[in-house]
Amino acid sequence: MADRDALPLPLEVRARLAELELELSEGDITQKGYEKKRAKLLGAYLPQPSGMEASMAHERRPPMAPSAASRYHRRRSSGTRDERYRSDVHTEAVQAALAKHKERKMAVPMPSKRRSLVVQTSMDAYTPPGLSPLSSLPPLTDTSSGSEEEGGGGQGEGTPTSSQGSVSMEHWISRAIHQGSTTSSSSSSTQSGGSGAASRLADVLAQTHVGKSGPIGHLSLKRKTLLGVAENGHSLRRSCEFGSDLLWPPPLESDENHSAPPDVTTYTSDQPTQVERPHVSTVPRTTPKYGNAELMETGDGVPVSSRVSAKIQQLVNTLKMPRRPPLREFFVDDFEELLEVQQPDPNQPKAEGAPMLTMRGDQLGVVTNWPPSLEAALQRWGTISPKAPCLTTMDTNGKPLYVLTYGKLWTRSIKVAYNILHKLGTKQEPMVRPGDRVALVFPNNDPAAFMVAFYGCLLAEVVPVPIEVPLTRKDAGSQQIGFLLGSCGVTVALTSDACHKGLPKGPTGEIPQFKGWPKLLWFVTESKHLSKPPRDWFPHIKDANNDTAYIEYKTCKDGSVLGVTVMRIAMLTHCQALTQSCGYTEAETIVNVLDFKKDVGLWHGILTSVMNMMHVISIPYSLMKVNPLSWIQKVCQYKAKVACVKSRDMHWALVAHRDQRDINLTSLRMLVVADGSNPWSISSCDAFLNVFQSKGLRPEVICPCASSPEALTVAIRRPTDDSSQPPGRGVLSMNGLSHGVIRVDSEERLSVLTVQDVGTVMPGAMMCVVKPEGVPQLCRTDEIGEICVCSIATGTSYYGLSGMTKNQFEVFPMTGAGAPVSEYPFTRTGLLGFIGPGGLVFIAGKMDGLMVVSGRRHNADDIVATALAVEPMKFVYRGRIAVFSVTVLHDERIVVVAEQRPDSTEEDSFQWMSRVLQAIDSIHGVGVFCLALVPANTLPKTPLGGIHLSETKQLFLEGSLHPCNVLMCPHTCVTNLPKPRQKQPEIGPASVMVGNLVSGKRIAQASGRDLGQIEDNDQFLFLSEVLQWRAQTTPDHVLFTLLSSRGAILSSLTCVQLHKRAEKIAAMLMERGHLQDGDHVALVYPPGIDLIAAFYGCLYAGCVPITVRPPHPQNIATTLPTVKMIVEVSRSSCVMTSQVISKLLKSKEASAAVDVRTWPPVLDTDDLPKKKPPQLYKPSNPDTLAYLDFSVSTTGMLAGVKMSHSATSAFCRSIKLQCELYPSREVAICLDPYCGLGFVLWCLCSVYSGHQSILIPPSELEVNPALWLLAVSQFRVRDTFCSYSVMELCTKGLGLQTESLKARGLDLSRVRTCVVVAEERPRIALTQSFSKLFKDLGLHPRAVSTSFGCRVNLAICLQPHGLGKLADQGTSGPDPTTVFVDMRALRHDRVRLVERGSPHSLPLMESGKILPGVRIIIANPETKGPLGDSHLGEIWVHSAHNGSGYFTVYGDEALQSDHFTSRLSFGDTATVWARTGYLGFLRRTELTDASGERHDALYVVGALDEAMELRGMRYHPIDIETSVIRTHKSITECAVFPWTNLLVVVVELEGSEQEALDLVPLVTHAVLEEHYLIVGVVVVVDIGVIPINSRGEKQRMHLRDGFLADQLDPIYVAYNM
Repeated sequence: MADRDALPLPLEVRARLAELELELSEGDITQKGYEKKRAKLLGAYLPQPSGMEASMAHERRPPMAPSAASRYHRRRSSGTRDERYRSDVHTEAVQAALAKHKERKMAVPMPSKRRSLVVQTSMDAYTPPGLSPLSSLPPLTDTSSGSEEEGGGGQGEGTPTSSQGSVSMEHWISRAIHQGSTTSSSSSSTQSGGSGAASRLADVLAQTHVGKSGPIGHLSLKRKTLLGVAENGHSLRRSCEFGSDLLWPPPLESDENHSAPPDVTTYTSDQPTQVERPHVSTVPRTTPKYGNAELMETGDGVPVSSRVSAKIQQLVNTLKMPRRPPLREFFVDDFEELLEVQQPDPNQPKAEGAPMLTMRGDQLGVVTNWPPSLEAALQRWGTISPKAPCLTTMDTNGKPLYVLTYGKLWTRSIKVAYNILHKLGTKQEPMVRPGDRVALVFPNNDPAAFMVAFYGCLLAEVVPVPIEVPLTRKDAGSQQIGFLLGSCGVTVALTSDACHKGLPKGPTGEIPQFKGWPKLLWFVTESKHLSKPPRDWFPHIKDANNDTAYIEYKTCKDGSVLGVTVMRIAMLTHCQALTQSCGYTEAETIVNVLDFKKDVGLWHGILTSVMNMMHVISIPYSLMKVNPLSWIQKVCQYKAKVACVKSRDMHWALVAHRDQRDINLTSLRMLVVADGSNPWSISSCDAFLNVFQSKGLRPEVICPCASSPEALTVAIRRPTDDSSQPPGRGVLSMNGLSHGVIRVDSEERLSVLTVQDVGTVMPGAMMCVVKPEGVPQLCRTDEIGEICVCSIATGTSYYGLSGMTKNQFEVFPMTGAGAPVSEYPFTRTGLLGFIGPGGLVFIAGKMDGLMVVSGRRHNADDIVATALAVEPMKFVYRGRIAVFSVTVLHDERIVVVAEQRPDSTEEDSFQWMSRVLQAIDSIHGVGVFCLALVPANTLPKTPLGGIHLSETKQLFLEGSLHPCNVLMCPHTCVTNLPKPRQKQPEIGPASVMVGNLVSGKRIAQASGRDLGQIEDNDQFLFLSEVLQWRAQTTPDHVLFTLLSSRGAILSSLTCVQLHKRAEKIAAMLMERGHLQDGDHVALVYPPGIDLIAAFYGCLYAGCVPITVRPPHPQNIATTLPTVKMIVEVSRSSCVMTSQVISKLLKSKEASAAVDVRTWPPVLDTDDLPKKKPPQLYKPSNPDTLAYLDFSVSTTGMLAGVKMSHSATSAFCRSIKLQCELYPSREVAICLDPYCGLGFVLWCLCSVYSGHQSILIPPSELEVNPALWLLAVSQFRVRDTFCSYSVMELCTKGLGLQTESLKARGLDLSRVRTCVVVAEERPRIALTQSFSKLFKDLGLHPRAVSTSFGCRVNLAICLQPHGLGKLADQGTSGPDPTTVFVDMRALRHDRVRLVERGSPHSLPLMESGKILPGVRIIIANPETKGPLGDSHLGEIWVHSAHNGSGYFTVYGDEALQSDHFTSRLSFGDTATVWARTGYLGFLRRTELTDASGERHDALYVVGALDEAMELRGMRYHPIDIETSVIRTHKSITECAVFPWTNLLVVVVELEGSEQEALDLVPLVTHAVLEEHYLIVGVVVVVDIGVIPINSRGEKQRMHLRDGFLADQLDPIYVAYNM
């Protein structure tokens, strides 16, 4: 293809070509139109080679690895095989596919794993990707890489490494774009002069070209241009846009395109420099290094603080690589979020052949002296030649154990028949009558006992059901076998002595009933246990008829077990057909390695052998495990004519044959390969022949066959004497196969399936191929379909399942015109294939293994074969791979599970996994959703050692597979996500108003009731005055009572005690502290009475108090810095505290955490001066500062809110009115008293309203969880306040103790309000489970409610319920209402109510009744316009008790002042609002309150700064976390946060670390399914790692910082690709 460089193309032609390319990429013209126009343009400049030369030209291209095709021919001709064990195109294809990745390292960031999880400790598990030996991405400079022109894609000058701390990703990207070089991008559509920012960005980020499959499809470039059609119905974009050498031919679909010219469209006139440059690859290339150390240390230009972030950075870059082209059409999933639906590709191959005809087999019955039934045959040989050997069994040393002759078989079978019929049950009531079913349970090493029992059943005319020996009570699949036995009505199981002894026994020696099994009588068939039949008793030997002969069990794809019934006439006819096809003659010797209880082993080794008086040498599986060569040795030893094996046995023989000298296989005339229809059998056959041809094996001896439980033998290759006729081969295009079409692939040897024929149709049968889905219509000759057979020799039904039987065994294939092809019914074989030239049958797969991924069909076996071709011997066990599909997001996704060898290291297996992904993507054109490696011997086995697929799938789905390595690739294979949402341009205010009027929506606003009349204590403006007034009027009224952890009263304060104590503290502040009025004082006290006294002492002295949580004595290092920070940020002039804490602040431990010399003066209030201050301070202005409320938000920001005296009084008054608090009331408070509503309730409300507060420090509940509820019961409290963490402690800690608490007299029936104080969306599940749990103790379900407050307004809603029947006791607020909203609408900031239980519904509980004097409006956080009812927006609040501003914000100095003084952009622009920073909506409910007003409910959805913008939609972390926690019982807690544009999910694991990797697929699956989001990183950590603040809220941002700084010590970190 080098002539492209020499083409003298005029500039205008180049320009026109560039335009064409652009039109194509924009979708303005079709691929066909594009090719036509291009060919026309270039026609004049191109020498036209003939078809042959064109294909030769492909061979001349300068390949980087020798092209697969040439390599293939070379190797074939030379005949030497350096890979002796796996011939076959497949391995070569895989190697070619991986050749490009040869000397390169891995693409995928390796998961981090905790040491204890790494089986073999590998040093590199924690090395940063930049340094790790395998995590750097392959530099994709295969010869078609487009970034050569610029010497490495902008790495030199393009990615500025910045040294200023952490530059934001966006800033860095934009710099990269502006300085970046003009490299190309495989998805770039901006062709004009190559200056497209998009193309540069893609290259700066990716610096590589990846085809359609994201990170590990590096080889997909080659595939896309070669396969001919791009997958998703989109024309192919050239992957070499700015004039790099195009080394692969453009798509060749049909013959007339053979002369398609090379692509020259990319020389645009704006880039003359590139035209001049010679385009042979003589330019020295600097490979774009991708994950190399220099680059990775700075995370591609972003300085990274840790290894984790470097890995994530690498992942981000990988994911930014161009992906598959987007799909065009959508289907609506109930809502605006549109899931893409796969559209048929217009270029996909279609079947063009003629309609097929049915094929007939030979005439059956050439030989005439065949017996009329198998029992008659047995009788004949048992009496004529009783000494002839029938069966020789082997022990595990390969020595003959026992020879069963025909005489013995005959006599013993009679004995068994007699005993079954006459010795079970009584004479009047025999247990078994002719026609009944009995189970045959025999081990695989005892074929003789099985054979006797089987023929005994035939003679007794009962129906044998051979099954596997149940080894344990819970064998994989044994429960399903039990269901089969139950449905067949089996009551008796025949077994051998040894087997009976080996069955699990109960304590009394009886065999227990296996799980799911019917009750069975176990009957031993050994001769010595049986009584002799009387002389006159003789079995009735009939000709074969339509009675059922036996039932063969079949395991379906989903694990259920069906019984296929085979009639006597079918059994006999099948034996005759096999005898005729295989040319069996009397007394031949046959070696059988297969399972003799079913399938080919039963048909050849038990049935047909007896019909022909053959001698069977049976090799048990246990001997094969010890000596894989045993079957070949037996063939030599007995000069056997026939052997029945599977490709596995051939493979094992190859591995072991070296030690063996004297092998001679000349006696073999037929080697039956039972699984000859599997895609890997051809390689085993070739390799076997290759090695053993020198030992006398003739090529024509190998006879693959195809069979299925329903149709018995479908086809078998006949042994011929004529070696000149080579067996049939088909080299089929995988792409064609995936569309169900046969294309013999000569072009592209990479993605092909080579199949061998399995001979012709059986004698006496008819065969046709029908469409796998829908009406059984005949296929065309070049179409793959399900093979159907019409013959006497097939099964007749699934026992007891008439509907399924009709679909499977009574099919009438139709011609195109709709006429049936035959009057007789056909049986579906479950095999997919076609009938080739010469009537040869080819099988391409099984219906059970079919996986339909986005409209294309893939066969599980083919994918297994591809995985095995990737250096299988080193990392995984050859036979131990399971491939199945799981449904995720309306499509099937492929899962590969393999057992890894114990000696493989982390890196090795990880490298192997990524190579497997590359190979499958390259060859099959399909992404793998999950690849899991499990430790050796842990997958559930079938009795003969294969993998039990449905059990494995079940374990995977329920998260109990326990893999040791997992690689998820949702980014590459989930392509039908809804389109990211495009934000609509904002609409002007007028149209919003009009729109709302037209649609009848009201603007979302609401308010609490008016504050009403002023009562006696409301005349005071200041709390300090209220306290003085109470100390005079009701000096001995108790205001506060503090409880100990035992529930005893520790201390209490009356009005006058509090007043006197506050005076002393004020005096101390003035004297010792020398403080002026207005100075700030930090109060560092444990929750209690000292804190309250100190607070009022400050007010009396005119100082401004700040309450600070004291450091935790056991955890000074992390808690003390926060204290220090608040003291510094609040500019406190002194610290007041207790003696214990003041010592702690200056202790040795404290000095390790902070600089203790910089504390302001510390006053300890344990010894107070005896005197009072000269006078009490009275503030001059109600707007002066009363106190500062410092809190840390969930995003980790510390801020102090200024509360004025007037706001404080208004707040107390509002709460008094809402909760109807009077001096006669008692209120129990179990809250932290340091900020927000907790502080106000603990310290201020009692003084204002005069009620008694019973104070319960929440920390005491850790010692005694029942403390709070016992106090509520003991003090007969009617109103109580708590936090979510308290509620959770009670729910978890007291769940099992409700009875004992009831016995202790706990009674909650007096509680009318239990309010949870929170700054978040109400946790509806927790409040409901709390209500349910304590309902038995008298708690009224309507008593529990929530409140809502935030920084700018410490309480907006507070819901004291009026319980209907308790209305006389106080308020009459309505119930809290719960609504269900559509979660998908919420993501678009819209509120759509749905019914309970509808899909995607999310329950939301209102946050309480709006406080008196509070007005609320819902505003758009971006435009600040008012919103209608049905919109989610920011909650804005206006009230007298709003905070007056931030004192200081630590963590974000630029935080807007408009939090406290915002105005709407239109509508009511006069009112000043405070922005809460929370998203929510208002709903008019049907309820009315006491005044008859309709009640407006406020629903809080989540914090604005925690909401995540992903794919253009707004997600709230709690919703994703709820989904994740539900996925697996071991997940106790979960937190999510975004990092760049990746979603990181952190889960806490309760259970063994072995379960950690089970969670990765489950979490990824759940989030995809419920939220349409792809999880980027899954981090599994120990319990307690997710930080939670005092209010019980997750600190997701702290967690994020810890994760990025690599401080979480995770058990496992998985990076999803």
